[in-house]
Amino acid sequence: MEFKKIIRFFWFVIFFTAGAATLSFSILAADLMHYYQNKNLLSQSRDYHAQLESLNTDYDILLEQLENDPNIYKRIAPATLGTEQSDTESVSPKVMPEELQTAREVLKYSDAKQVEPPAIPRWLERTMDPRRRTVLFLCGGFLVLIAFIWFGPAKQLKS
Repeated sequence: MEFKKIIRFFWFVIFFTAGAATLSFSILAADLMHYYQNKNLLSQSRDYHAQLESLNTDYDILLEQLENDPNIYKRIAPATLGTEQSDTESVSPKVMPEELQTAREVLKYSDAKQVEPPAIPRWLERTMDPRRRTVLFLCGGFLVLIAFIWFGPAKQLKS
């Protein structure tokens, strides 16, 4: 008789746990979806923040160089403004349009290889359908009911 009670308790725990987990998941699926979306947004904002920090340090270095060396204006003006070099002793290579197109393609390809943020799991996307969530909720409820009805405490019959 003691062995039957242990087996009965074991099945009760399995059915009740599965039912309670399914009920909880069907209720909290939307919150889990928001969690993954917020995680992706946080990852993107951290990446943008790192890029901005890098740009700030680059501009700080450039401003410091401009303050320390006034001749730097003459050196960076042709590259920045696209004007001809005024210094006859300096050599500036001429770039062909084909080379520019090749460089653009390489840059475009390197931008496409950036790491994508972790996607929302496929199983979570499937469970966001309202019909499926309703079915999960009902199945969880039935598992809890089965646990209490069939594997709950047995009534002692008086003879």
